Amino acid sequence: MDRLRAGEGILRRKPIEHIEETEVGEGTRLDKSLGLWQLTAIGVGGIIGAGIFTLAGTVANGTAGPAVLVSFLIAGVASACAALSYAEFAGLIPKAGSAYTYGYAVLGEFAGWFIGWDLLLEYTAIVAVVAIGISGYFSFLVEQMGAGLPQWMLGAPGTGAGHRVDLFAALLCLLIAWLLNQGIRSAARFETLVVALKVLVVLLVIGVGSFHIDARNYHPFFPFGVSGAFTGAATVFFAVFGYDAMSTAAEESKDAQRHMPKAIIYSLVISMVLYVAACLVLTGMQNYKDIDKESGFSTAFKSVGLDALADVIAVGAIIGILTVMFTFMLGVTRVWFSMSRDGLLPRWFAKTHPTRHVPTRVTWIVGLASAAIAGFVPIGEAAELTNIGILLAFVVVCTAVIVLRYRQPELPRTFRTPGMPVVPALGVVFSIWLITFLQWQTWVRFAVWFVIGCGVYFGYSYRRSVLAQRQAP
Repeated sequence: MDRLRAGEGILRRKPIEHIEETEVGEGTRLDKSLGLWQLTAIGVGGIIGAGIFTLAGTVANGTAGPAVLVSFLIAGVASACAALSYAEFAGLIPKAGSAYTYGYAVLGEFAGWFIGWDLLLEYTAIVAVVAIGISGYFSFLVEQMGAGLPQWMLGAPGTGAGHRVDLFAALLCLLIAWLLNQGIRSAARFETLVVALKVLVVLLVIGVGSFHIDARNYHPFFPFGVSGAFTGAATVFFAVFGYDAMSTAAEESKDAQRHMPKAIIYSLVISMVLYVAACLVLTGMQNYKDIDKESGFSTAFKSVGLDALADVIAVGAIIGILTVMFTFMLGVTRVWFSMSRDGLLPRWFAKTHPTRHVPTRVTWIVGLASAAIAGFVPIGEAAELTNIGILLAFVVVCTAVIVLRYRQPELPRTFRTPGMPVVPALGVVFSIWLITFLQWQTWVRFAVWFVIGCGVYFGYSYRRSVLAQRQAP
């Protein structure tokens, strides 16, 4: 292998000052049509979902008790350290790809490849896991109405007697792919509407539930000790990101440099306020020992005689979790599109629709892949693919924002991460701490995917990237 000149090879970086010039090629343009509140809705859609409707009850019952709200606050602070770093980059590099693009521009090509390759698997798996969760709610509602569904379509093989495929989950993945292929303007309108409905359901839960709070249920507040609240934070942390996937849509924003930092911060603040308020209501309505782990709010409202509202909450849960699928499928398709446009993957994937200006090819491939995982892989195994990549992305972004601040302090930043370098450093520490909670099986799967990625990078991307082609003699 020929030796490359200094600054080339795996450490070559996309020049931030001329980043537009490195992204060339016909048919690779994305449509700029997202406003501030559409971006915020995409962020809220990715953050609020299973955290309120499932995880809050699970953590309250067996890990933290009423201190589950402390768990969410701790996780929120940890997530905010990363969010502020994302906000600085989003205003400085308003391009598709999020953590992949930021890593490529600051830490070098291989670092960018590493995190981009990992996010392709993580985001796709998240879409599948959420689809399986929605399918479970759907089956429950159908049974509540007295109807029955064939056993063969109710779950992946091995998850129950007669189960062959989780058909509803697979179809949901294809539905989201179809929606994204209609164009970002139409898709964002749908997402904004559904997020608004979800927030209204959460506000309904908080408003009505607050009249049925019994203060005695808050005692003891730390039944599992303070350590229980910290352990709970590690669990619910995966319910307080989503802005990272939203930031992949920066290139489709009308005014990304001003709007993206605001949208990231707004979406996290709105979500955290709703999370804390919902936790107060849930643990106030029922003793933590009686909270149902699977459907906490529905059970809590039934316990006070509000059965009709409990069914509304179940429907709201399905709607709420659906928006998570939208945000993360949007994220994975934009990361893949960006990597392909940079030449790290075949540029065939970077072609966009001639009139809708969306990466149609990539979107359908992701839709089919997530549908296959959702239909044929048990939720437990699929969920193990969803953790480590996000945390490593946080490590990369928080590290990169420190490096770039000292390397090029003169760059025009529309938002500056406060408390530099302490805040992003805390983001790195929190992320590494949470990584220690992951099971060894997660590390094995990550290692296998990483080895495959190294083979693709050194076998194809290393010499085919746009930067490599431009540096070739």
